[in-house]
Amino acid sequence: MASGLETQPMNLDDAYIRCSGLLLDHRTHDGHWEGELSTSALSTATAVMAMHQVVSRNASVAKKYDLQPLIEQGLAWLTEHRNDDAGWGDTVKSISNISTTMLVRAVFAATAGKYATPAEVDNRYLKEVDDHIARVGGIAAVKARYGKDRTFSVPILMQCALGGLADWSQVEQLPFELACLPADWYKTAQLPVVSYALPALITIGLARHRKKPTRFLHWRWLRNAAAPSALNVLQRIQPTTGGFLEATPLTSFVTMSLVAADEQEHPVVHEAIRFLVDSVRDDGSWPIDTNLATWVTTLSLNALGPDVPDEQVDPALDWILAQQYRTKHPYTNADPGGWAWTDLPGGVPDADDTPGAILAILELRSRTDAMRAERINGAAHDAVGWLLSLQNRDGGWPTFCRGWGKLPFDRSSPDISAHCLRAIVRFLREACNDAALAARCQKAIERGYRFLIGRQRNDGAWLPLWFGNQFANDDENPTYGTARVLLAFDPDAESDRNSSGPLQRGLEFLQSIQNADGGWGGAMGTPSSVEETSLALEALVHARGSREAVERGAHWLMKKLAAGEIDETTPIGFYFAKLWYFEQLYPLIFATAALRHAREYLAR
Repeated sequence: MASGLETQPMNLDDAYIRCSGLLLDHRTHDGHWEGELSTSALSTATAVMAMHQVVSRNASVAKKYDLQPLIEQGLAWLTEHRNDDAGWGDTVKSISNISTTMLVRAVFAATAGKYATPAEVDNRYLKEVDDHIARVGGIAAVKARYGKDRTFSVPILMQCALGGLADWSQVEQLPFELACLPADWYKTAQLPVVSYALPALITIGLARHRKKPTRFLHWRWLRNAAAPSALNVLQRIQPTTGGFLEATPLTSFVTMSLVAADEQEHPVVHEAIRFLVDSVRDDGSWPIDTNLATWVTTLSLNALGPDVPDEQVDPALDWILAQQYRTKHPYTNADPGGWAWTDLPGGVPDADDTPGAILAILELRSRTDAMRAERINGAAHDAVGWLLSLQNRDGGWPTFCRGWGKLPFDRSSPDISAHCLRAIVRFLREACNDAALAARCQKAIERGYRFLIGRQRNDGAWLPLWFGNQFANDDENPTYGTARVLLAFDPDAESDRNSSGPLQRGLEFLQSIQNADGGWGGAMGTPSSVEETSLALEALVHARGSREAVERGAHWLMKKLAAGEIDETTPIGFYFAKLWYFEQLYPLIFATAALRHAREYLAR
């Protein structure tokens, strides 16, 4: 909880100063923000299973690192953090879900009798878990949760097979041989996993092939022949930290599946174990990813706007500019020009972090010297060009790769598309001196807004891709989606302002779902949170919503601030499909932005 905050009444100016001060206190010594991602039962279960597989095969990397204490600490952490219903959620604030519960159960089964485990993990304890799994549907429920997207269901069932909870025949064969194709062909090949899951495709596909090969001899021969080339691709795209996407689950799945494929001495395994050892937390758990440093830095700078301290401007600009990709990315084959969510080697440039960076550097451009301003112009030029090349045929923007439209997490999404439009519009207005690029921008903008209008629901809401709410129907978060999309619409434009326009309809939706306490949850009737209240409040101010609604929302945040609860986190983020996380800085970032805009709006 935030400290040093009295419970006495405060005005909006005081609230903003206090909240922004708390955000600024989280800066690193070199002037950016790193934040802290939630620790994760899912990550911990996969990391423990990966290390156990290495130990059980007596791999040489197990002798290099003392893995047994890490395994035992992980098992103890999992035991301590079981929910009351005998299941596990992704974070310590998450309700139980079938995926994480089965992953944890599998690791308890695989490690039984091999390590020191907490006394409470007895037959009764495990039967309670088994009963929970049976109640919610077991393997069938895992498959149903992800539909046609095999990105996560297949790895989960693979870990279950390693724990004896499933047969290898229940683990779908992934076509790892397709990884041998040129990278430009992947989208044409219509892979059954999303664009960022190539390592899982390769390793789990190989493990399944070697554990239960197909009866068709020509396919068996082809996969045997393709294995060395596919493993070469895997090794080539492994980051220098050893962690794929800097993500514990993906790196762990890669590790355990390589061991299952009798590749425990492969260099990828050694590097992946190094990553897992380096990323364990003091309490014996693992986070979902190492950090979102670039994302939370640009969010923080954009939240503070003109109130970024003078001494912060140049260090922040230098740090952000240094994170822009200047060469083709080896993982997704992305062209230069974009930004990833992190400053670490496992990041991948994407269409949410890139517009965030563009908006941040353009915001600070007038406050730096001429040389940096010129660097900003060049960086923004390249980044906007990168975004234009990523735009899908439907006019929207995907996260990572153009044209991978088969699965939901590769399709165009309203929140990311709106973010791209905001960045392109601002670049066109303030920094574009290239007539050809300006013409391309205009066409992209027109197509982008058509996409947003076409994706607005009948009730006026938009749905986001990478955010949800565990208390809402289908885990959706129309508050986040609508709030972020509204920021892309011009409140002065007559077409947006009329009663049937997209801005007005979105505004009315947000106002209609405000809770009685003045805050917002992710949807109608869900508990109010700092993150969602702040997002909705900023959007209401932008769209010139009801003064009363703005006042009520601001008052809700001020009460949280006075009570020392303004930094109270909520798991609203998705990392992979249906994999929840919360981020330490989200409440402070979003509340700072909301309070800054609200005080200006209410002062008029």
